[in-house]
Amino acid sequence: MSDSRLKIVLVTPDIPYNTGAIGRTCLALNLELILIKPYGFSIEEKAVRRAGMDYWKHVDLTEFDTWEDFIETRNPPRDSLYFFEEYGDKTIYDPEYDPNGYLVFGCETKGLPRTILDGMDDRVFKLPMINPRVRSLNLANTATAVMYQAMRKQLGG
Repeated sequence: MSDSRLKIVLVTPDIPYNTGAIGRTCLALNLELILIKPYGFSIEEKAVRRAGMDYWKHVDLTEFDTWEDFIETRNPPRDSLYFFEEYGDKTIYDPEYDPNGYLVFGCETKGLPRTILDGMDDRVFKLPMINPRVRSLNLANTATAVMYQAMRKQLGG
């Protein structure tokens, strides 16, 4: 395996099942999960633990009160930030992912705030949809697809 330490960032997640499922995938791939408050649920809720099963306590979890707090504390290089929205001009297959990058996903119901995305149009990616009747997939499904694509080289693909 590699020393890749990709980070998954969920900005103001609303649905505990998605957060739990993403946490479980992070654990499976040895990735850090970063949560940006406020949440639409309690992080201690049984639903998060149930979706993450009994693995939740082992997730490498970091919490920040705000996006600004995250940026100030972590100070990620611009090119290590990858934002995922249904309207990105590029797909998840386009970037060469930084093995220490940050894969950033927004709230299930509102996406990422425009204030976070301002000036970052070249860093916004989408998961392609073949059928135009489908705008987006469930956040946990999308995040999992992105994680595996971002780690494709490290995983031997």
